[in-house]
Amino acid sequence: MKNVAWMLCGCALLAFGAALGAPPASGPSNNGRVLYKWVDANGVTHYGDHVPPEYASQEQHVLNSKGYEIEHLEAQKSAEQVAADERRKLDAQQSQNRDHNLLNTFASVQEIERLRDQRIQLIADQIKVTSSFLEALNGRMKKMRADTQRFKPYSSDPQAPSMPDQMAEDLVRLTMDMRTQQQNLQQKRAEESSMGIQFESDIDRFKELKHIQ
Repeated sequence: MKNVAWMLCGCALLAFGAALGAPPASGPSNNGRVLYKWVDANGVTHYGDHVPPEYASQEQHVLNSKGYEIEHLEAQKSAEQVAADERRKLDAQQSQNRDHNLLNTFASVQEIERLRDQRIQLIADQIKVTSSFLEALNGRMKKMRADTQRFKPYSSDPQAPSMPDQMAEDLVRLTMDMRTQQQNLQQKRAEESSMGIQFESDIDRFKELKHIQ
């Protein structure tokens, strides 16, 4: 009778513990086995010696026979979450490398400023050369367009001769050269602006690392 009473008491304690959301107490019969804790789709917490397959990819907690957590298993991540984690790791590594390079390359803010001025001056010179070349191309285009007015299809004279093939080829080539130089000029100006912003960021970060006000 005493054994039956103890068994009934033990069952009541297990039911009471489960109702409170706590892991069921493990008696000596557990023999050191672990319990798994997981939450179902309705938000209800469950405990068991294994996790149902439909919840295998969710977050899990592994408990020892005394109810203490001994392992925490993260939920299986989606491809988007994995990609986001990889981006964060890459950004952190790049930031660390940047700090390392700043501290090992420069001894003062003035050194960074000197390099900045040299680089920006180099691009400014390239912009000047490209602008001059583009201006010369514009001059050639203006003259060529004036010459094409004597030929079809630009001339209004019905008796005007057709444009020579060589002139047509020169016009197409000049147009392409001008487009290329305009793109180069835009790229150099964008590079100049981007470089200035990058150097200012480097200077601010260098001051942070060196605790410079």
